[in-house]
Amino acid sequence: MHGLINRSIQNFISDNFSLAVWRQVARRVGMDFEEFEPMLTYENRLTSDVIDAMTYVLGRPKSELLEDLGSYLVSHPSQEGVRRLLRFGGVGFEDFLHSLDELHDRAKLAVPNLYLPTMELDQVERGHFTLVCRGSLPGFGNVMTGILRVIADDYGALVLLDNSCISEGCEKICIKLVDRDFAQGRGFELGALVS
Repeated sequence: MHGLINRSIQNFISDNFSLAVWRQVARRVGMDFEEFEPMLTYENRLTSDVIDAMTYVLGRPKSELLEDLGSYLVSHPSQEGVRRLLRFGGVGFEDFLHSLDELHDRAKLAVPNLYLPTMELDQVERGHFTLVCRGSLPGFGNVMTGILRVIADDYGALVLLDNSCISEGCEKICIKLVDRDFAQGRGFELGALVS
């Protein structure tokens, strides 16, 4: 697993629960280092072990924590780059959904050895979609659900999400776009602000 993913999990734990909690997780896994190096690659098993240890230490369901991780990735000030990358997907939430088919390839352009799960969006009927996630790390559907919740708010859209369908390495999220213009969306400029 790419170090950027592991470092994101580490930062999620440290930023939301404390550095002490992150150290508990690292000890539980038996890591002989305290921080993931973002540009290294680690065994997939280590990532799974960290997620399991996080679940144990925090005493919360894995699905809930992974959804919170997804929300963190697009809402925490330290993760603004991820939000910006995703917002390039379109001017509205529906455009954004259609751009998810290409996210895997766009991520590889930015970081060549970063392999995100592949996603395929199907429009079942007007305003109803299914997003199928395929990858080597179980739980990515939960992470995407958290991302989708925040990004929908970002666009000012009202959506209903259900990610209860998991089978043979696939996770399916059912998306119902209730109202495209439910609220005022969060501002977004193509150029980053320089201070």
